[in-house]
Amino acid sequence: MRKRSSPVQKATPIFDPKSLPSGWEMVTIGVVCNKVNKINPKDNPDAEFDYIDISGIDNEQFRVAETKRYTGQTAPSRARQLVRSGDVVFSTVRTYLKNFARVTPELDGQVASTGFCVLRTATPELSKYLFYYVQFDPFLNELAKFQRGTSYPAVRDGDVFAQFIPMPPSGQAERIVAEIEKQFSRLDEAVASLKRAKANLKRYKAAVLKAAVEGKLTEEWRKANPDVEPADKLLKRILEERRRNWTGKGKYKEPAAPDTRNLPELPEGWAWASFEQLCEAVSDDGKKIARSEYLPEGAIPVIDQGEGEIGGYTDDDDLVFSGALPVIAFGDHTRRFKLVQRPFVVGADGVKLIGIRPAWAPRFLWYQFQTLDFENRGYSRHFQFVRAKPLRVPPLSEQNRIVAELDRRLSIATEGEEQINANLRRADRLRQSILKQAFSGQLVPTISDEEPAGVLLERVGANGNVGTMQLVVPKAAIGGGRGSASPFRKTKTAVSALGDFTSLDSALAAILCHMQPNREYSRAEIADALGLSIGRWNAAIQELKRRGKVRQVGERRGARYRLI
Repeated sequence: MRKRSSPVQKATPIFDPKSLPSGWEMVTIGVVCNKVNKINPKDNPDAEFDYIDISGIDNEQFRVAETKRYTGQTAPSRARQLVRSGDVVFSTVRTYLKNFARVTPELDGQVASTGFCVLRTATPELSKYLFYYVQFDPFLNELAKFQRGTSYPAVRDGDVFAQFIPMPPSGQAERIVAEIEKQFSRLDEAVASLKRAKANLKRYKAAVLKAAVEGKLTEEWRKANPDVEPADKLLKRILEERRRNWTGKGKYKEPAAPDTRNLPELPEGWAWASFEQLCEAVSDDGKKIARSEYLPEGAIPVIDQGEGEIGGYTDDDDLVFSGALPVIAFGDHTRRFKLVQRPFVVGADGVKLIGIRPAWAPRFLWYQFQTLDFENRGYSRHFQFVRAKPLRVPPLSEQNRIVAELDRRLSIATEGEEQINANLRRADRLRQSILKQAFSGQLVPTISDEEPAGVLLERVGANGNVGTMQLVVPKAAIGGGRGSASPFRKTKTAVSALGDFTSLDSALAAILCHMQPNREYSRAEIADALGLSIGRWNAAIQELKRRGKVRQVGERRGARYRLI
């Protein structure tokens, strides 16, 4: 039996409930969701199923991109949640990564990880509405306040169910979804075009880098400059100087040259060298700074293996790298190369530092490292593959010429990339603006004779009392304590948490959500629990009796009420 844990703090509505259009209600997500049964696949050891794990979510398209096939016997321990078409699977781990998706018909009846909070709406028309709501950044920002842990930050299911959602009339909800999809479709076309352009620029940059390190960009330069010192003589001189200046322990050991038998032919004047011959792994002497200690501003940049050129800042002079500059910082996990030419501090773990011998123009070596083709082992270590790769060594003057040409060509591509990225950010802001209009009631007009949200919530409450479709309202969403709300026990609805019942429909929905089948209630057991005034109670119970939802047994103080 699934229990939904209560959050440790009270959720806050994103929008002021009083600002919502007529016919809307502010409720918690738990009000419009049904419980999802857990299963144990090992009860049917031979049964096969598709397993939906967090790693299989495409968090750009918000879809299940990959599943794994298991039998009940081989199922992972977290394979416990039976999902249905239309369910929204929402990762409770690092919610800012936006690992959520809507279950498609072909995955109906398959099994999802317990790392997801499964949002199953009580009515089909709400499924897409909720799916777009969890994409709304203010919702994610509010939910992030409930995250616990540092290395593995996560929220609980109860935290998700406790978040508020503005509910429109059912007809308007469908029209909102249709308008979102129409506008998102146009945005998606534009974004896809921008991403294609960005991919083309990436291919162009890779092609230019490859041509440069193979000597194709400087063919005419070599013809015009035949008398430069060839790279083999430069390499020989540097190795002789290393041997002569050796002050290390023991006998000097010559670095191994690369095996060139299967390597491609080089341009005239170029040579092959190994990493050990013309580079060196440099120690950071254990001086590094944890990510949690990064400053947004400071005197000294922190260089880590992240995507940005600078990870953060520090003012701690004692941590500054004390070796020779420039160096190349390599992300042992991320495979990123960064040329560092000013004092810096090594950030976090996974950074390998590469010292640059006099044979290199530093930017040429940095460019060449970016062309190396080696296996991507995910978050495993990769530096061993860098050290094993042979390196092309042009004459030093030709290296400088190649760098100048690369800088010119790549700067044009970089400007184009920056413009594309700016447009992608603009598209994301527009997407969020559409969602804000949608959930504040401004995207589509309200039709005056549409069924108000309170009636929809009444129907949700009635459906929630049938069979296993039990309605759950997280207790802490209404200012309660820490405990877990039982899936079989109704608590106050989120409507009452907002203060007075501003409409008859909200009172009707609250009463229906509170009552359980096959049980009689006194007026006090309902009205007092929900905070209904005598006048609002009398109007609401008479209306429920008129609609045939509730039957009264007895009169006056002895009156009891039960669901029909």
